[in-house]
Amino acid sequence: MAELATIARPYAEALFKACTSDLAGAAVWVEALKDIAKNPQLQQFADNPNVTSTQVFDVMVGVAGNVALPDMAKNFLRTVIENGRLSALPEIAEQFRALKNAQSGSADAVVYSAFAIDSAAQIELTAVLEKRFARKLNLSVELQPELIGGIRVVVGDEVLDSSVKARLEQMKVALTA
Repeated sequence: MAELATIARPYAEALFKACTSDLAGAAVWVEALKDIAKNPQLQQFADNPNVTSTQVFDVMVGVAGNVALPDMAKNFLRTVIENGRLSALPEIAEQFRALKNAQSGSADAVVYSAFAIDSAAQIELTAVLEKRFARKLNLSVELQPELIGGIRVVVGDEVLDSSVKARLEQMKVALTA
């Protein structure tokens, strides 16, 4: 994956510099293009030697129909496709998001929960976690029933695990030691 990250870095940095006036808007269409580019059928279509870069571009723009793509987005997408870097687009999006977060002083946080979290509880949780991690967090919640109860929070390389599963593992280690 290091090679893919190396390929993606110049694209992400150039896109970040070009979009400094509207980073929030660019983040929306970059995420949409990332989701489309992850599709294995699209990757197979793009890898077909009989398919032109224009055809791949037209398919992606057609699939992204519900997301308004400004001219900058279309030019960026055309450049990525013509240079044969469509498979690097998800990594480009991740690096772009990291640059955007670094500039705003925030971080992405994934909360794994055994049960759904309603919006009021999510707002409270965000405030508590922002205080705990000492930075603004972009929170996303994913369900993991195997946690049994509690939550597991991942912010970058930091993990806060207060799940029942983790506590049971700790008890197991303590009892077998």
